Amino acid sequence: MPSRFGLNRVCACLAILLCIFLLPTALSAQDDSVPKYDLFLGYQWLHPGGTVPSPLGTPSAPIPFDVPDMSKGLGVAFTYNFNRYLGAEVDFGHNWDNYETTYSGGPRLMLRADQDNAAFFLHALLSYNRLGIDGLGESSGIGTILGGGLDVKLTHLITWRVAEGDYVGAFQHFQPYANVADIGHPALKGVRLRTGILFNFGYPETKVVGVTVAVQPSEVMVGEPLTATATASSFNPNHKLTYEWSNSCGKISGSDTTASIDTNGVPGGTCTVTVHVMDPKSHKNNEASASTSFTVKEPPKNPPTASCTANPTSAQVGATVAVNCTCTSPDGVPVTVSNFTSTGGTISGSGNTATLNTSGASAGTVTVSATCADQRGLNTQATTSVSLENSPPPQVSPEVRQLEARLSLHSVYFVTAQPSVAKSNGGLLLSQQRTLTTLAEDFKKYLESKPDAHLILQGHADKRGTAAYNQALSERRVNSTKNFLVQHGVPEANIETKAFGAEQNLTADQVKASVEQDTELTPGERTRILSHERVIILASNRRVDVTLNTTGQESVRQFPFNAEDSLTLIGGREKPAAKTSKPAAKRPMKKKR
Repeated sequence: MPSRFGLNRVCACLAILLCIFLLPTALSAQDDSVPKYDLFLGYQWLHPGGTVPSPLGTPSAPIPFDVPDMSKGLGVAFTYNFNRYLGAEVDFGHNWDNYETTYSGGPRLMLRADQDNAAFFLHALLSYNRLGIDGLGESSGIGTILGGGLDVKLTHLITWRVAEGDYVGAFQHFQPYANVADIGHPALKGVRLRTGILFNFGYPETKVVGVTVAVQPSEVMVGEPLTATATASSFNPNHKLTYEWSNSCGKISGSDTTASIDTNGVPGGTCTVTVHVMDPKSHKNNEASASTSFTVKEPPKNPPTASCTANPTSAQVGATVAVNCTCTSPDGVPVTVSNFTSTGGTISGSGNTATLNTSGASAGTVTVSATCADQRGLNTQATTSVSLENSPPPQVSPEVRQLEARLSLHSVYFVTAQPSVAKSNGGLLLSQQRTLTTLAEDFKKYLESKPDAHLILQGHADKRGTAAYNQALSERRVNSTKNFLVQHGVPEANIETKAFGAEQNLTADQVKASVEQDTELTPGERTRILSHERVIILASNRRVDVTLNTTGQESVRQFPFNAEDSLTLIGGREKPAAKTSKPAAKRPMKKKR
């Protein structure tokens, strides 16, 4: 029997000690989102969980009687909440048919979800139990109630206790009805289930949180430091607050109630410092901001002075020029020279000196600039100029000049529809082959003095035929010309090809001007050519132009009437006048090719 009473005493002592241990902390603060009091009213079902003497037995021969479940019951509980987690609870429970009544008190722990819409609770109560059995009388004993449940918030004032489950333990005394220890001193190990409504009231008055900020001193010269101090009010004193500082000018550093402001480099004027305070543990009414201003004054400022010189001041393109700059501050502030730039060539350097490399620059005046700046941000530009002249052109031998002249005066002409697809490397007339043979020999000699020279071949076709046909034909013509040159020793790497189809045909006016300006034609030949203008225009556009890239001079786009197979289009060249008086027979005009 002592051990049974000892178990109840231990549970009761633990409940009392828990309450005493947590009470000082709980009294230190009251969360304004938690009601100060709550009152529970609800239904209670009880399984007493004990065996007592039956009224039908005798003390010497008791009959065991299992106390039946009690479905009729009422539960009432009143709690004072120290904070959102801990409260002191007094509880009353009563079930009848038979009956059991409990009076209890002890601590209650709450675990509230976000926004306090739901909460789980645990309580450990020391209880006074009265058990009444019909026909047997009643008994009183000390016990404990241990359990918990789930609450769901319906409104600000009403909460639904969805379910509560408790262990109800106590020792009772029925010695007059039974001499047997287990029956005469029964131990109740019951289960209690509840549901009902919780009424919330006594919410603390909500105080709006706030913060103020002050800066000391309120007026400084540029470069002098300041200190900003924030004072928060109405926040939960048990919560760690976060502070975020910002400043409209200058650097600010700080993460607590104070922050340091650096005014180095700040322009004079009025600045604003702002602090934002937040309580991360609270769900509402948990942040505040405040701002204040301070004044930054600038001392008198004189910009630095600077000058630059170049040595030499005139040079040939490709030479290097030394540039030196001096920089001083009338106010004695440290200065630096940087950001060298030039309008031509490239410039590099550090400190007060730099080197201008004029390679790639154009002849004329090159301006060099540099920036002189002091620590306050004031700066001055300084410039100097260098006059550049082109280097004398390299001497070119007369032989090379003659080769350039000959290489720049060629176009190669083809007959209609040549070369064909089947013989893509053919189509060159004998006169044009001789022209290309001479061109190849001249160009090979030219490469000895100009190894990077290129021949640019541009193929054309007359306007007859589709665009696709003309494009392919001009490609065959330019490739046939290229292959011929390669076969005669011209390196393929020194030849570039382009094909234009009929896109760049010579006009009638251009062909007519070429005929009229050709001094090798006789008046009769010129007349016959112009009378066959359309044939000649078409023939003039069946060509490959040759350009020498080192000079950029284009070839003469002129039908080669001096070739022996050229005037076949108009009946051949004129013969010298006969010595007889007989008129010369007319030579029939051959068909164009």
